[in-house]
Amino acid sequence: MATKAIVGTKIGMTQVWDDDNRVVPVTVLSVSPCRVVQIKTPESDGYSAIQVTFGTRDPSRLTRPEAGHFDGAGVPPGRKVLELRLDDVSEYAVGQQIGADLWASGEKVDVTAVSKGRGFTGVMKRHGFKGQPAGHGAHKVHRKPGAIGQCATPSRVFKGKKLPGRSGAARVTTLNLEVVKSDFEAEVMLVRGSVPGPAGGTVVVRDAVKAA
Repeated sequence: MATKAIVGTKIGMTQVWDDDNRVVPVTVLSVSPCRVVQIKTPESDGYSAIQVTFGTRDPSRLTRPEAGHFDGAGVPPGRKVLELRLDDVSEYAVGQQIGADLWASGEKVDVTAVSKGRGFTGVMKRHGFKGQPAGHGAHKVHRKPGAIGQCATPSRVFKGKKLPGRSGAARVTTLNLEVVKSDFEAEVMLVRGSVPGPAGGTVVVRDAVKAA
């Protein structure tokens, strides 16, 4: 499990140059300071985590339970409330702010987000099927999956069979991405490579659990 984490927003991709004048593709993440709303411990909740919020929200738009939750913590209401599972929460306190300075350049992180939704897709796009022959009598079946099961026995299609369906819009984690730059004042983090999700999507950044 992670030892530190933060929530951000994906802005998009660009490129920077390293010390050897080589192009480095990076994803720009907007990381506004996260405010700790609640701390969960194994003794009281059965697991350790911190509940955070970020951004601002009009208090008049909150429900009474939401308003009471923020008032009890003494934290200004934010746009979203997310829970970050951590190994140790002893160093955190309610009302504490967590910024982009959690990581320095060169450190490895894991980024989790909901991938782009692709809608209803066929087996070639969804599962990488190669398709059926272009000739040899194949007629209007070039992108179809082909046979999907037996006949009389068992007279059904097994669960888990790869078939057409909705693709994307799933929780995806990209591992071992390098932090190229982290600017607390500008509330920006540059991560080498691509991260899941569309521009404007919420991402969770954790320290890499499988770092080499």
